[in-house]
Amino acid sequence: MKQLLSGNEALALGAWHAGVAVAAAYPGTPSTEILQELAKMDGIYVEWSTNEKVALEVAMGASYAGVRALASMKHVGLNVAADPFFAVSTTGIIGGLVVVSADDPGEHSSQGEQDNRHFARFAKVPMLEPADSQDAYDVMGWAYAISEEFDTPVLVRPTTRISHCKTVVEVDPERKAVPAQPQFRRAPAKYVMVPSNARVRRLAMEERIVKLHDYVETFPMNKMLLADRKLGVISSGVAYQYAREVFKDASFLKLVTTYPFPSELIRRFAREVDQVIVIEELDPYLEDEVRRLGIPVRGKEFIPLIGELTVEIAENGAVQAGLLPGKRPASAPATEAPLPLPLRRPQLCAGCPHVGTEYVLRKLGLRTNEGPVQKGDFVVTSDIGCYTLGVYPPLAALDTCACMGASIGHAIGLKKAGIPNKVVAVLGDSTFMHSGITGLVDAVYNQASITVIILDNETTAMTGHQGHPGTGISARGLKTQAVKLEDVVRGVGVRDVNIVSAFDLAEIESAIRKCTENDEPSVIIARGPCTLAVKTRRTPFAVDTEECTSCYVCLDTGCPAISLVDDRAHIDESCAGCGVCAQVCPQEAILEDKR
Repeated sequence: MKQLLSGNEALALGAWHAGVAVAAAYPGTPSTEILQELAKMDGIYVEWSTNEKVALEVAMGASYAGVRALASMKHVGLNVAADPFFAVSTTGIIGGLVVVSADDPGEHSSQGEQDNRHFARFAKVPMLEPADSQDAYDVMGWAYAISEEFDTPVLVRPTTRISHCKTVVEVDPERKAVPAQPQFRRAPAKYVMVPSNARVRRLAMEERIVKLHDYVETFPMNKMLLADRKLGVISSGVAYQYAREVFKDASFLKLVTTYPFPSELIRRFAREVDQVIVIEELDPYLEDEVRRLGIPVRGKEFIPLIGELTVEIAENGAVQAGLLPGKRPASAPATEAPLPLPLRRPQLCAGCPHVGTEYVLRKLGLRTNEGPVQKGDFVVTSDIGCYTLGVYPPLAALDTCACMGASIGHAIGLKKAGIPNKVVAVLGDSTFMHSGITGLVDAVYNQASITVIILDNETTAMTGHQGHPGTGISARGLKTQAVKLEDVVRGVGVRDVNIVSAFDLAEIESAIRKCTENDEPSVIIARGPCTLAVKTRRTPFAVDTEECTSCYVCLDTGCPAISLVDDRAHIDESCAGCGVCAQVCPQEAILEDKR
């Protein structure tokens, strides 16, 4: 039966047909839809975990119970989950365990670009890379089989284009495996990694890799396609698809098992062709492996190390390297002259509950855009989420952003370093649950005089409105027990806790002024629903053009619903009725539009 599936849909269906019983994830583009698809399927437990580390630990526990389990995350999520990832490589598994880590070449929706193929070698875990949705579906069955045969977790690495592009998949409904019955058997020597046990398991890991090296030499999804023997191309993942378009007559070796590396297969392919090249995104991972075999190879001398690969980039590099004689560099397809549209920065939505807090932080901090921070400025640390867009003018409210939960640690470090400024950390409700709690515990324990603002929009908005512990909504959309932010904050020892409306500027300003005068940690929860998630709309606002003096103060909110018409402020139909613009207008020219 043929189906048109995205890579993420195919990974989910493949896991389900392989008999996965437990799946856990933290949402992160480009991996989010894997768990969302699994949540639609019967006979499987799915959860949005607090973070990726917890997701993998949940999957590990399920595997130890003898059932097949899955943990999925984006590439930077594996950084968070690295501790249990390396641990389960040591302990091994019982039920098959697959970890899907979706890389994001080009940083389409990420704070960093990294090549997670290195994780497989580092943790000594076999890795499979699908090149299209058919591969993604097929790979999951193989991954669970390998996991159980070799007592190992398996890393599956799609990338953004594989995860999100749709191709035709031949699906076999008869392949659906019945999940195993859970049963835990005590085996401390396998599961309890005190040093005496870990040393024995370390030997088992090395023995496992030796066996896997032999196994991958004949793995059926690795394919050698011999055509013109003058040029042999080694590739994997989506780069293989691009290479096939560029080098139409060449011979190819498509690799799905990219760790361990099938050395004899590579040598056999190299003997069949006159010249070997490697086409791959990001690091010279495959190229370095080929070179270690003593095989002359070219690759990164004409394929960029940074960014997402495209057919055009690969073709232009090949032309410049002399690999496509007689061909000129590819040019962009001819199109009509583009419309003269103005440049537009990424910005928060009309009615976003984060705008009010970031506007007030900008106002109170008397902020400078670059250079030394003045004595009266606030320093505002952030982590990654929708609110990070507040770094752009006109809000220009943020000073740092590294990763989830890091804003609190940054704030503690700045304050303990002795800067004279008031330091405020901002993060979202989901990211606070993800990894902000431990930072707040540190602030309490070490008595850091910082103010933490939790921007509570009651969802995980940036990845598509998934639930998290604070929402009380499960991965299947069912109501469950909500974890109250204020209870957690008070529970870890914060005495100064303030809950304000995210749309009330006076209330926000008053709370920030009060809290930043404290000599102990304080927390403000700015609560207001994500405008894209609410079902009922507020009354929109309109500008009284007779009262508008063209002061442009309302434009400082950065609201995309506000523009200028005939040099007067104008609010269009995308207004969500948050009322922030009305509160900042010095002329009181913005009023509810009750027509």
